[in-house]
Amino acid sequence: MKNISKYIIFSLVLLLSFSSCKKNFLEREPTTIVTDDQLWKDPKLIIGLLANYYNRIPTDMGLTDQAGSQWRNMADYDDAMWSGFSNEEGRNNIVSYDRGRWRLYDYGFVRDLNLAIENVDKFGAATLSEVQRTQLKAEFRFIRAYLYFEMVKRMGGVPLITTQLIYNFEGDPTYLQQPRAKEAEVYDFIASELDAVKNDIANDGSKGRANKYTCMALKSRAMLYAGSIAKYNALLTPTITTTGGEVGIPASRADEYFQKSLEASKEVIAGPYALYTSNPNLGENFYEAVVKKTNNPEVIFVRDFLTTKAKKHGFTYDNIARGMREDNLSSSNITPSLNLVENYEYLDGSEGKLKTRNAGNTDYIYYDHTTDIFAGKDARLYGTIIFPGAPFKGLTVDMQAGVMVWNAATNSYQTVEGPDLGTNYTDNKPLIAASGPHRSIQEVSNTGFYLRKYIDANGGASTRGIQSDVWWVWFRLGEIYLNASEAAFELGQTNDALTYANLIRQRAGFGANSLTSATLTISKIRNERRNELAFEDHRLWDLKRWRQADKVWTGNSDSPDAVVSALYPYRVIRPGDATRDGKYIFVKMTAPRFRSPRFFQIFNYYSSFDQNVINNNPKIVQNPFN
Repeated sequence: MKNISKYIIFSLVLLLSFSSCKKNFLEREPTTIVTDDQLWKDPKLIIGLLANYYNRIPTDMGLTDQAGSQWRNMADYDDAMWSGFSNEEGRNNIVSYDRGRWRLYDYGFVRDLNLAIENVDKFGAATLSEVQRTQLKAEFRFIRAYLYFEMVKRMGGVPLITTQLIYNFEGDPTYLQQPRAKEAEVYDFIASELDAVKNDIANDGSKGRANKYTCMALKSRAMLYAGSIAKYNALLTPTITTTGGEVGIPASRADEYFQKSLEASKEVIAGPYALYTSNPNLGENFYEAVVKKTNNPEVIFVRDFLTTKAKKHGFTYDNIARGMREDNLSSSNITPSLNLVENYEYLDGSEGKLKTRNAGNTDYIYYDHTTDIFAGKDARLYGTIIFPGAPFKGLTVDMQAGVMVWNAATNSYQTVEGPDLGTNYTDNKPLIAASGPHRSIQEVSNTGFYLRKYIDANGGASTRGIQSDVWWVWFRLGEIYLNASEAAFELGQTNDALTYANLIRQRAGFGANSLTSATLTISKIRNERRNELAFEDHRLWDLKRWRQADKVWTGNSDSPDAVVSALYPYRVIRPGDATRDGKYIFVKMTAPRFRSPRFFQIFNYYSSFDQNVINNNPKIVQNPFN
């Protein structure tokens, strides 16, 4: 590193220009480069490097505007849409997902991690104890296993490179070209790595650095993915496989992977974590389970942000409800869909469809308050989404799209809306609320809902000057319970599956045994995942591993899942009718700014390899249907 850096930064012109300088000018140490031996002798520099690598763990969603858009991607599926500025309007018009969507082939990061693992011993032996070196290597290996998981779930099998590949400058680089490993081999590698490092990684109690339970949480998730792919890919028509096994896991291995997932989940469940249950208000409790950073026993591993260290993000600034924003720019970009809202069941066990019309479909149902239509719902709805009339930050998020004026002559309602927010009708009562919803105004909900999950309730958090330090949760116990429930159910262990699922539901307000062996199905478990883990970067990957994405996002405008739906509340003006006048009614519709139904095709189950990758390494086999 030192020798190369001394010469590549100077051109021939510079060499000539400084020919009269001292002979040792070019032998000076660069002041902006840290050499390997310097790095591995300084614990602060090592921790800085490690922090950088943790921060490079990839994700499709998140709380920042990094490569891959992160939080903006929340608007690209069926749980939400884009209600912000028109420069991102294309997210409402995704005619089909690109073949390269979700592509990840980051061997620059793999090389960095391999180099770090080797350099811990090569350069660190003089200043680091054996215990320190063992722990550092374990952390780097954890991050590498996480990176391989992120690649395999997108690409299928990828080359398994665990040591540096060093070019010999002899003109023939073909010996560096490595073929793709089988998809199953990559998952096996992830499991073996996590098992190998879990007892060396230390960091007990840490949420920002991996520890034993973080390793098992990742194993729980990765093995569940592998088991699902093994089982459900075999049931897909056409089956997605390659002859060399780069894509496709033998169905015969499904139970093996489900068992590994269940065992890893049990190890985490037996650890020092507990579901967050500190707030008696169950909706607020669920919100706090994700965002609260003190005395939160549920969270296992996070990407943390600290305002005191100037490490913060603008997620709240960009996504707070319009009527509550503290800045004069941005808000309400990601707005949840009616699709997701109706996925939350009622606590009596009935399906979650909101009741807007009477039984005979002859009239609307009239509500005294906009919140009444949501009464009796799963508390996770409140903890995830701000619905009309719900409180936030001690205030009410009033939502009204307009008024419905009764016309006795036509025996029908006339819908009256308007161009501006926060306006009154001729009766001096609200026409459109400050938070909308509105059909065309940007940065106000187009669906009738706002995000609550991950939105910072602290003062000033929605301003550009202060911003937020709410953390991004990689793993929490709620997911692990659901992983365990799903794996147990797939293995035929119904009693265990019920135990784990009912614990999650009980926290949301359901009875202690709301699910029974007669009512528990794989569909119920999948719905639990959607409700519990919304906006935590699971929906896409769950549908992919279950081989359900092409069945849900069909590209058909008549499909209720492929189209983002909205719910608009209206105040009724019907003088002389005390049972209706002044009440609220709701209208379901396709979100007005939504353009194209989501369309996920068979080739999207595995992202294509960039042609440059194949050109540089002909041993790479392209993914099926690409």
